This record gives sequence, structure tokens and C-alpha cells, in this order.
Amino acid sequence: MAQLPVVAIIGRPNVGKSTLFNRLVGKKLALVDDRPGVTRDRREGDAHLIGLDFRIIDTAGYEDEDAASLPGRMRQQTEAAVKMADVALFLIDARVGLVPLDEEIARWLRGSTTPIVLVANKAEGRAGEAGVLDSLSLGLGDPVQLSAEHGEGLGDLFEALFPYLEGKAIEDEVDEDEDNPNAVLKLAIVGRPNAGKSTLINRILGEERLITGPEAGITRDSIAVDWEWHNPAGGVRPVRLIDTAGMRKRANVQDKLEKLSVADALHAIDFAEVVVLLLDATRGLEVQDLKIADRALQEGRALVIALNKWDVAEDASRLFNGVRAALDEGLAQVRGVPLLTISGATGKGIDQLIAAAFETRDAWSRRVGTGELNRWFERAIEANPPPAPGGRRIKLRYLTQAKTRPPGFVLFGTRVDQLPESYQRYLINGIRRDLGFGAVPVRLTLRAPKNPFDS
Repeated sequence: MAQLPVVAIIGRPNVGKSTLFNRLVGKKLALVDDRPGVTRDRREGDAHLIGLDFRIIDTAGYEDEDAASLPGRMRQQTEAAVKMADVALFLIDARVGLVPLDEEIARWLRGSTTPIVLVANKAEGRAGEAGVLDSLSLGLGDPVQLSAEHGEGLGDLFEALFPYLEGKAIEDEVDEDEDNPNAVLKLAIVGRPNAGKSTLINRILGEERLITGPEAGITRDSIAVDWEWHNPAGGVRPVRLIDTAGMRKRANVQDKLEKLSVADALHAIDFAEVVVLLLDATRGLEVQDLKIADRALQEGRALVIALNKWDVAEDASRLFNGVRAALDEGLAQVRGVPLLTISGATGKGIDQLIAAAFETRDAWSRRVGTGELNRWFERAIEANPPPAPGGRRIKLRYLTQAKTRPPGFVLFGTRVDQLPESYQRYLINGIRRDLGFGAVPVRLTLRAPKNPFDS
């Protein structure tokens, strides 16, 4: 696929950066709210503008705060985004006009080596005329006047970006074909707040790509980052890491913005192939963890569970055995889900975690031939014949695999509507155990012949 040129959107809080990001990527990926400071980590997406394709980065609102504070750490992410971009869009709010922070950002940008395009957002109607004129004093050239919310002025934005982006896309060899075992692994990291999700991803990437800190709930948007895993056993494998907001009990989620963040995290689960549920080893397994795991399984995602902060865990052996037993009881439908111990702080166990994710995806994508499947099926019903409710025998004829990712099977027979759930679980567990599917969600659909006289 093409490696696209990069455009960063920057500006103070609440000038419409995320609205423009969503407009350019063509979908509502970034959370948008009237209050300032919604975006914290930088978020990326593929943008399309009148035939111009590029990678767009939405950044946190630039604030003048101490580097150790949360706004200060957000500013560092913005500065990193500008440095890596081919061109940056500096947004101001034309209706509000210039404020001192706009002027401070402009001074910083004038010293940057990255080309800057000044954008006067919210410029629809006459209310923004004064702000547009004021922006000329920033020394960054004539502003592009647009309305991200209404889609006005995008043609002018195209003309401003075109000289910087034309011909910059280069071909990359990464293959995203789902049927290719070397395709990009879409790996979502989920869990409760403060489980260490962003810290883990930063350790994997080897850079402070995501904002971390002692404050709970720092991550709001689900952030996708592309990375290459250098397998110690040999070879390089592409991975798309997806960081998500921490998910608390539903009853505790009252704030509108937190509700949006949790909804975004659930959407990330739907998008992923493999979900890593991150547990805090200092807090053990809680009911909320099982609910998150069950959600991933209900959506048909492959699941891996990691005990994080293992470097500071107490009574490690007892903790591990207790969590293993609780998982097997709480997730009885997929006993044996991979459970690994890791440390996002030290990097311990990361290679084993990524290897387990690839192995789990392989099982999730596995297809069994009809001949092999039905030889197994005949042995299974011979070892444990189906019951005969009311004295009438249930005839099970054959089994076929209808789909993968997650694996789905169709069982044909007569009176299958009377087949007990316990017997269906017997078949599903046997498929997992004997046919190489491991602890991935398996679907079983029952079908009776269309002929009502067929018995």
C-alpha cells in the first residue's frame, strides 16, 4: 500500500481541530464536544481531499503549561506531531479572533522547519471576517478560510496543501489482505482505567507516543499506531496497535465525555482482530474485567489476557493461579484463554504477548476441510450420541465450516431445534480442542432440511 504524506492539525483548544479531522477522514473517528481539551493523544487517519490522499494527525489543544503537567505532556505530543509532518495546519477560531495563545503558537511555528498553512476555521458568514483580518498579523501568510463543521472552503484548503503533498506518496510493502497470514495484525489493548495500556504501547513502540501519568482516564479517543514486530524467532510482522479508554462499570459512567470514550473503546473492539485484556496485577481480577472479556468474545474477537505490572506483584504464584481459575470459571465458554504475565514498565514478556496474539489470530482464521471435519464429527457422535427427547431420536447428518474470523460452523440434521445446549457445547468444545481452534469464540448454527417430510 502507499505510504502517505503526513499533515498535522494544531491550534489552541476548541478551535475545531477534531471536527476538521473527522471531515477529512470522512467519518467521526475523533471525539468532539463543546468543552475544550477533549483530544489528548494525537490521533491519525487516512484523509482524502479532492483527489489528494494523505495521513492526517489530530493533536491536543496547545497550552502553555508546565511540561510535567497533563497539559504539558499533551503539548509535547503536539510538538512531536509537527516535527514528523510534511506540513502543518494551524487553526484559529475566526469568530473569536486572535488570543494571546494563538500568537504564542505562531511564534513557535515560525521557528519550525515544517511548512505551515494558516487556517481560519468557523469563517462562514460575516461573523468571522474580523478574525480573518486579525490573523494576517501572525506572519504566516494569508489564511485559508473554511468551516470544518459545514464543509465550506475545502477547495481552498486543497490548493494550499497541494504544493507540499504532490508526489510524496511512496509504495510500502505492508499487506493488509485478511487471508494473508502476514497481513497487519489489528491488536486492541483494553481494560479498566490505569491498568497501564498506554504505558505498555509506549514500551512496545520504544517512544513516548501516548500520554501517560498517574491520573486515571487520560486516554479518551481510541488511538491506532502502526508498528513492526521483529520476531526473535525471525522475520518482521506488521501490527496496528489500538489504545483505548479505560472502561469502568456502566453505573459509574455518568459524564457524557466518558460515555463517548467508552463507546469509542467498544468500537475499537469491533474493529480489532485480537483483543488484549490488560489486568492490573496489583489489583487482581475484578467483575468488570470479566464483563470486558465477555464483550470481546460476544463480538467474536480473539482474546488474550495479560497480567500487567508483574514486576511489582506480590505473591505472584498464588495470584496467577487464582486469576487462571477465576477466568476458567467466569469465561467457561472459552476455557484456556491465553494468560500471560508482562510489565509495561520494564518490557518483560512483550515478545511473548505479541507472539501469542499472532498465534491466536491464526487459530481465529483457521479453516478445516469438510472431509477432516466430518471424520471428526462421526467420531464425536459415536463417542457421545445425541439424546432422544420424548423417545424420538435426533439425527445429526453432517457439519460444515461456513466462515472464519471467528470460525462458524453449520450443523445439519433433523429435529435440531430440540438439541440441548449442553450437547452443542460438547461439540463446540470438541472442535476447539481437537481441530486446532484453541480458546477462540466458535459459532454453531443448527439447520434442519427444508423438506418437512424428511426424517
